[in-house]
Amino acid sequence: MARKEPAANAANTGRLKQIALTYKMTRRADSKIGLVLAAVGIGTLGVFLAFGFWIGHPVYLGILGLLLAFLATAIVFGRRAERAAFGQMEGQPGAAAAVLDNIGRGWTTTPAVAMNRSQDVVHRAVGKAGIVLVAEGNPNRVKSLLAAEKKKMARIVADVPVHDLIVGTGEEQVPLKKVRTTMLKYPRVLTGPQVTATNDRLRALGDLMSNMPLPKGPMPKGMRMPKGGPKMR
Repeated sequence: MARKEPAANAANTGRLKQIALTYKMTRRADSKIGLVLAAVGIGTLGVFLAFGFWIGHPVYLGILGLLLAFLATAIVFGRRAERAAFGQMEGQPGAAAAVLDNIGRGWTTTPAVAMNRSQDVVHRAVGKAGIVLVAEGNPNRVKSLLAAEKKKMARIVADVPVHDLIVGTGEEQVPLKKVRTTMLKYPRVLTGPQVTATNDRLRALGDLMSNMPLPKGPMPKGMRMPKGGPKMR
């Protein structure tokens, strides 16, 4: 028990530091975050206290209101922090790769499977929905990259569905913040063993990460860039 207590304290300290770091990052992009969180927390607690006094149970409703105020504040903070993070990442080289790196379990992501001299890039994700090619860069140029990558893969994974999307804010493009939700909406058509087999076959194609780096460019503090090589989520 004595050993577990220091470990638990260290974990709690780490979470608090992470929350503080996230708050600072969010505040740089959203200067009103403090006022918004205070308004949500105080407003929620105030409503429950008022109702508690009205029915004659201020203590019970006050405790419930405090818990719900904390929950509401956490939800609002999470959403605004996510929005701020995507806002800072939007337009940055490698932003789509960072999103794919955090898409969730069951996906194998390989950054920069195709790239041209203009630093337009195509990333690949493999999951139960099949293969998803995610392109970022000039819409006209990345279409040729996507077509070439599909043609290359067709020789060995012709029986696997292939989806593609271009990250951006233009017509027929997917905003960075919607990349994950868009991919998770694709129907699941492969089993676990089929996903493994698809990854094994795709490894024969190799990727550009071993001999070509991702486009250089600043990323917001606190955001992770994926390291080279596929990762299984």
